[in-house]
Amino acid sequence: MNKHQSSYRQIMKATSLFGGVQVFQIVISIVRSKFVALLLGPAGMGIVGLLTSTTGLVAGLTNFGLGTSAIKNISEANATGDEQRISTVISVMRRLVWITGTLGAVVTLLFSPWLSQFTFGNKEYTASFAWISATLLFSQLSTGELVLLQGLRKLQDLAKANVYGSIAGLLITVPLYYRFGVEGIVPVIILTALITLFFSWYFAKKTKIGKTTINRAITVAEGKSMLVMGFMISLSGLISIAAAYLLRIFINRTGNMADVGLYNAGFAIINTYVGMIFTAMGTDYYPRLSAVANSNEQCARNVNQQSEIALLILAPVLIGFLVFIHWAIILLYSTQFLAITGMIYWASLGIFFKAVSWAIAFVFLAKGASRLFFWNELTGNTYTLGFSLLGYHFGGLTGLGVSFLMVYMIYLIQVYVIAKVKYHFSFTSSFLKIFAVQFSLALMSFAIVNLIEKPYTYVIGTLLIGVSCWYSYLELESRIGLKEIIRGFLQKYRNK
Repeated sequence: MNKHQSSYRQIMKATSLFGGVQVFQIVISIVRSKFVALLLGPAGMGIVGLLTSTTGLVAGLTNFGLGTSAIKNISEANATGDEQRISTVISVMRRLVWITGTLGAVVTLLFSPWLSQFTFGNKEYTASFAWISATLLFSQLSTGELVLLQGLRKLQDLAKANVYGSIAGLLITVPLYYRFGVEGIVPVIILTALITLFFSWYFAKKTKIGKTTINRAITVAEGKSMLVMGFMISLSGLISIAAAYLLRIFINRTGNMADVGLYNAGFAIINTYVGMIFTAMGTDYYPRLSAVANSNEQCARNVNQQSEIALLILAPVLIGFLVFIHWAIILLYSTQFLAITGMIYWASLGIFFKAVSWAIAFVFLAKGASRLFFWNELTGNTYTLGFSLLGYHFGGLTGLGVSFLMVYMIYLIQVYVIAKVKYHFSFTSSFLKIFAVQFSLALMSFAIVNLIEKPYTYVIGTLLIGVSCWYSYLELESRIGLKEIIRGFLQKYRNK
């Protein structure tokens, strides 16, 4: 097995592990979303979206991006093999998440009346914000434990923490919504955060970390790089959260609460069910890219390989969404949510551009270019908000899907130009070929579902899905030896 094949296999191994976790979580999400949609309806989902997006905005102000920046520090410490160094960095990180988590909780508690007034136009949700303020501490603490697992490459324990948390969350969510309806929203948010914290702590505890004593001086010295880079990441994340928050407020004020719920549901499909690939790959991709950050050539190779695998896995899924989204919406939610069909059609095309731009943008983080990352994200989020407001104003929910596609086409050009100028990045011919073939198949599917009557749509669409799957199989076989992997898996299964 050559070096390039080994690299592709490493990508697929991590993607398979977390892809399996994500598929399982998606099944859980489907069940949970179905019950939530039936028990709360679009308006109830709108309330959930506004509460969580508001606390997310506060978290973005107070968490200092430690969920991303600390991964780099722990990965670098782990690479040295120095147990004392690893222990020190982790101890500092844990102290920082306590401080930042407490800060987020206190800010939410103190400003709960104003958050309710600004978000909902009244103070009826003051108590709700006061209660869920504690979740900012719980979430930040669990983030710290998950960062530890990811930075130390304890991927199986990280996967288990996610799986068990999803199962327990489902067992809590459905009964509470069934019994209390909308009144159960706040208890569900709090209990879900506690469950996530428990499982992240439990699996992180299994990793033996040497004990070390740290004082204020060590905390400042070690934590400075985490906080400086994290602050820039936090600012960019805050801008992204603020843009989504303002968009929800705009939809609520110019449309209605039900449209907020429909917007949340539509992008849950895109960002949760399709975005599982990003989560699965990003878990291993960022630490691996950070390890070769000093070499522009190796960074470019990693980005191209990651983008190729992303498209080969994503394309059949996206084309499937284009063809069968009508039934997917009914399965995931209910017929009340069919208004988001047009939005998802356009957004599915946008995911092709998002996948590639996502892979490139990680280079800025891996190289520690926090200021560049910040300005890049600030620019992107500024026109994202502008296009989204215009899209909803002129095209309603479907207009939001069109704006999503336009934004990520522009964003891909933006990050490519920056990476080209700063780090001599370029796309390989093999990547360009994969993109051209799979995106062409997606465009044909898009045209078919909008121009041809059913049931012919399903017949031709299924054929295009098959072509996309077959093409992905051939390309994966040439890169990772898929047949050999499958034979090895089957042989291992028989031996058991």
